[in-house]
Amino acid sequence: MDNLIELLSNGKFLEATVQTLTYVVIAMGLGGALGLVLGVLLTVTRQGGVLQSRGVYVVLNFLVNFFRPIPFVILIAAIQPLARVVVGTGIGDRALIFVLTFAATFGIARLVEQNLLTVPPGVIEASRAMGAGPLRTILTVLIPEGLGPVVLGYTFAFIAVVDMTAMAGVIGGGGLGNLALQYGYRQFNPWVTWAAVLLIIVIVQLVQLLGNVIARRLLRR
Repeated sequence: MDNLIELLSNGKFLEATVQTLTYVVIAMGLGGALGLVLGVLLTVTRQGGVLQSRGVYVVLNFLVNFFRPIPFVILIAAIQPLARVVVGTGIGDRALIFVLTFAATFGIARLVEQNLLTVPPGVIEASRAMGAGPLRTILTVLIPEGLGPVVLGYTFAFIAVVDMTAMAGVIGGGGLGNLALQYGYRQFNPWVTWAAVLLIIVIVQLVQLLGNVIARRLLRR
């Protein structure tokens, strides 16, 4: 208990919380944008899509299926050489954010595709029948109509990325997960471990609540 009080008083818990939120927000911002583009492409290039292209779909589908199932701790090691090329280092915060973004991109792509496929084909066909081109159909019909489920998908992805940050210590990152492991688990201090866990739960609950509210309003339009 004394160790927990010390960590609270010297600001390490606040610092770890800020680090976790920073990792997740940047990864979701970059990975969310890239995943949205990739997910839309998967949706519109599949058979029957507004930009049907078997070759493009097969390649994109293969990439998503290849990278998405890789456990995050293994992915960290596997793409460390790529991280060095892109962000200049294979360890530390920049490398961690790169790997988080990489993982989020492919995970979100599949979520976006699955949720956009719930849009009734009749709505898209009606848009095409009224003379809308493929790009206009995508931007004004497909994405807006699937936005509610997509928001819930992003909420799920946000929580998954929070879980991934627990592995930050593997490559010298920080955050609540690393704090729980370093000062809680390794020092046999359950007070610190559970304090970090409860703080993560609070963050997740707030994000889930916000996602539910936004999705509910979008679905009621």
